[in-house]
Amino acid sequence: DRNCSRTKQHGAPIVKLAIASGKGGTGKTTVSAALASVWPRKRIAMDLDVEAPNLHLFLKPEITGRRKAVMEVPKVDLEKCTYCGECTKICQFKAISVMGAIILTFPEMCHGCGGCFDICREGAVRADDRELGEILWGRTGDLDFLMGRLRIGEAMSPPLMRDVKAHCDEMVSEELIDIIIDCPPGVSCPAVNAVMDSDVIFMVTEPTPFGVYDLKLAHEAFSPMGKPMGVVVNRAGLGDESLYDYCREKDLAIVTEIPYSRRIAEAYSNGRLITDTADDYRTQFINLAQKAMEMAGETVVPEVVEHV
Repeated sequence: DRNCSRTKQHGAPIVKLAIASGKGGTGKTTVSAALASVWPRKRIAMDLDVEAPNLHLFLKPEITGRRKAVMEVPKVDLEKCTYCGECTKICQFKAISVMGAIILTFPEMCHGCGGCFDICREGAVRADDRELGEILWGRTGDLDFLMGRLRIGEAMSPPLMRDVKAHCDEMVSEELIDIIIDCPPGVSCPAVNAVMDSDVIFMVTEPTPFGVYDLKLAHEAFSPMGKPMGVVVNRAGLGDESLYDYCREKDLAIVTEIPYSRRIAEAYSNGRLITDTADDYRTQFINLAQKAMEMAGETVVPEVVEHV
């Protein structure tokens, strides 16, 4: 499984870095885009925040392809169905229900496990498609780009996220490159799905009561995975010391701090990268990229090169 394996790129392991947070608005996309812009070797910037993707607004890729993403859901052939109810018993989400001589399907509740297809001895349950959204890919300079966009009205994002990651696997199989993941906020299924096969997790937070509270939730949710984790403090200089106290208590490394700066806010508002606003920020994110590689187990970290 390429999602979990550490294959090689020119003798070095591929690095999968997840940029996550316990809540929205902390600066995940700002950090993801800045890291992608200075990453020292070939990489894919992948936006898995499929409910509200916005990484493309900063990287400005040329979209070269797109396709619909669909998931198989059950459709019952009433002429073959014996109403035995086995499909209902196996479905943990009640997407298919047998009531006497009536059978109902609820495609919007289906999680796509395929159990109902396999358990039906009569072959009465066959696959139909439910559209989840779309997958888009492209390129900007020497940076590959990939994102998913959830269909309006679709309630579940993990199936689309899995499809985006499968498409990423195909891209990686053709040319081994690192992956920078802009994750959805929070600590529910979408966030866990996004970080679960990464090598390193950077949690972006801010030194405010809400920021600290949600950092705790993210740390508790992601810690059982046993992955190296670091904290990126955005809007540093705002708030109090409670964030730093928590990081010291839990032995969480603060890998970098982004100052509370009008210059950064103006750049963000205009869709510009932090790394383009000043040389000191560019150097800061070059160092952060190298730190991520070291945390992923790199023994020799390549020097950053100028990207087109």
